[in-house]
Amino acid sequence: MSPSGSSLTPLAPFYRAHYPWLVDWLKQRTRGADNAADLAQDTFMRLLIKGVDTAAVASPRAYLSTIARGLLVDQWRRADLERAYLEVLATQPEAVQPSVEERALALEMLRAVERMLRGLAERPREAFLLARLSGLTYQEIGGRLGVSERMVKKYMAQALLHCVQLRDEVA
Repeated sequence: MSPSGSSLTPLAPFYRAHYPWLVDWLKQRTRGADNAADLAQDTFMRLLIKGVDTAAVASPRAYLSTIARGLLVDQWRRADLERAYLEVLATQPEAVQPSVEERALALEMLRAVERMLRGLAERPREAFLLARLSGLTYQEIGGRLGVSERMVKKYMAQALLHCVQLRDEVA
């Protein structure tokens, strides 16, 4: 790269113009969290990876804040998931506590499941969770959701198809 910056990507001027504002915006929403700079960096990485033409972005701050907000929500979800897992672990006897490596693997698996569930529509997700986590029958799920047993079967089929498609993408 030349010192003049002539080989910088078209994102560079956009980054310089909006990065400080985005960090401040994130600090306000995270109560000054230390990771505001990291989240801002991740926001610009999304633009770079997607190959966004920043010259065509009509409202840069609105666009950047939308992406950053999504990253914030993802971060909060991961933190909630990790906190819930660690709370459950704390209730277990020390003899059955998993190793640090096992914890890391379990957390990664929980995050993968959370990403999968996030991709489902609300009703199929609810039906899937009620069936798999609560062990309810399709009739019981239908009663809870206010739909027929046949509709619950459709929801479950949608959820399972979604799981198979994600598995195939990963493989």
